Amino acid sequence: MIYEFRIRGRIGPSLVRAFTELRAEGNGQDTLLTGAVQDQAALHGVLAQIEGLGLELVEVRRITHEKEDR
Repeated sequence: MIYEFRIRGRIGPSLVRAFTELRAEGNGQDTLLTGAVQDQAALHGVLAQIEGLGLELVEVRRITHEKEDR
């Protein structure tokens, strides 16, 4: 599954490197981390990592594709 994590504010390169499986991009005043998450345990791992780094999570979205909607 592909997930998008919206983090409040712009995060710097050193914090981005902590999320090796995710792609980071600025979106307005926030940062979007997007990428494949293997399972629910991995999802909880990403959420724990965000919290552990003191980042403010604004939103989590599962990105669906047309193929999955059929």
